[in-house]
Amino acid sequence: MGMTRNIRVRTGLIGLLGASFVLTGCMGPTYGTGKTAGEQLVDDVGNAIMIRPNNEEAKKIRYQPRGGLVVPKDEVALTTPQQSVASKDNPEWLESPEDMRARLRAEADENSNSTTFRSPLAGQNATNRKLSASEQTAAYRDARRLQMGAYGDKRRYLSDPPLDYRRLPEEAQADLGEPEKTKERRRKKEAKAAKQSGSSWWPF
Repeated sequence: MGMTRNIRVRTGLIGLLGASFVLTGCMGPTYGTGKTAGEQLVDDVGNAIMIRPNNEEAKKIRYQPRGGLVVPKDEVALTTPQQSVASKDNPEWLESPEDMRARLRAEADENSNSTTFRSPLAGQNATNRKLSASEQTAAYRDARRLQMGAYGDKRRYLSDPPLDYRRLPEEAQADLGEPEKTKERRRKKEAKAAKQSGSSWWPF
């Protein structure tokens, strides 16, 4: 019993000693400075608040005097400052979409009862007459063609390819390819020949 107790006591002491070493290494890392975090903090604070009245190195620094202000000789006739070009009164200033929308809305409200007023948003060939059914159908087809990109007269968007890429070569325009009737007759003839020979004409 006594020997077992001594072994337990020794084992406990060795465990406590090892744990203290481990905790010491975790609580006081030096980060390569040779000092713990607490010691480094104390040194930094002490250096920050240290007063050195006799600093000879600071006295050797030569400071260049600041130059004076440049004042014109004639203070009465001064140059007129340039006017800001970022103003809506500037005729070359571009009108924002919001301002243009508000201006067009105000013009439409002012001329709501006028029969001669023509909105600038209307097309050049726009008239007040009502379109017929055929004209409406043609206008719808044109708008649908533009929406689908089925046009080759000019580039309307930056994403459109060049016109040379969309234009067919002359030999391709003349050659319409094999007619569908000829293709159908050829397929029927090949199928009939395959049945007579007893072999399948399917490639797989």
